[in-house]
Amino acid sequence: ALIGTLVKDGRLRLEDKRLLPQWSEPQDPRAEIALEDLLRMRSGLRFSEVYSDPLSDVTRMLFDHHDAAGFAASRPLEAPAGTVWKYSSGTTNILSLIARRAVGEKDYPSWPRRALFDPLGMTNAVFEPDAAGTFVGSSFLFATARDWARFGWLYAQGGRNILPSNWAAFGTTPTPQAPDGKYGAHWWLKLSPELGGSKPEASRIPPDAFHALGHEGQCLTIIPSRKLVVVRLGLSIDIKAWNHAAFLADVLEALPTKAD
Repeated sequence: ALIGTLVKDGRLRLEDKRLLPQWSEPQDPRAEIALEDLLRMRSGLRFSEVYSDPLSDVTRMLFDHHDAAGFAASRPLEAPAGTVWKYSSGTTNILSLIARRAVGEKDYPSWPRRALFDPLGMTNAVFEPDAAGTFVGSSFLFATARDWARFGWLYAQGGRNILPSNWAAFGTTPTPQAPDGKYGAHWWLKLSPELGGSKPEASRIPPDAFHALGHEGQCLTIIPSRKLVVVRLGLSIDIKAWNHAAFLADVLEALPTKAD
């Protein structure tokens, strides 16, 4: 959403390439990574998303490097840009760094609040930067359930006047490279099997539902057709112990439909 505010202001474009100085050296294939590739998790950058491995890229990024975004941006390509989908939280932090360059050093610290949190009334949201001063968009945005619901409601209403008119539709359009149409542009369009996506209850969830899925079972689900936003901030260390599909199906059953 924050990237969307910069697209709306004309400071970024989806087709922009050569997004970082370290990618712009002669013969560096990372120069071909477009902003849309990052939003759709198809940058082609090598990045291991294994939280149980202390030597994986994601744990090193979050706990072993003062510049999380810089570390993620330093990864080499393992596939040509735009050709392969692979979820990477490092990609989200690269987007934070690109936003920092677009906004400017003076305005960047207050930019998330001015651009998004204050207009939505997210008064308790706290966005933590890394030691280099770049917001850790992958992991360190803390907010109450009500504030997350306000953010979800922005998308349930199609982005209102804060985002480009087509931004919500863009975010929920399946990425062609993502298996089974499960991912859009920084939104999950289907629940994983670990969250009940292959259970019978998943068939009771309207097809326009989409999700932000956090670590260990934190979930934000938006269902525009039902004018519904569901937030779950519980902790499930064993993610298979939480059936988000069943939870959503029960919530939907408890609420009246338009026909009612």
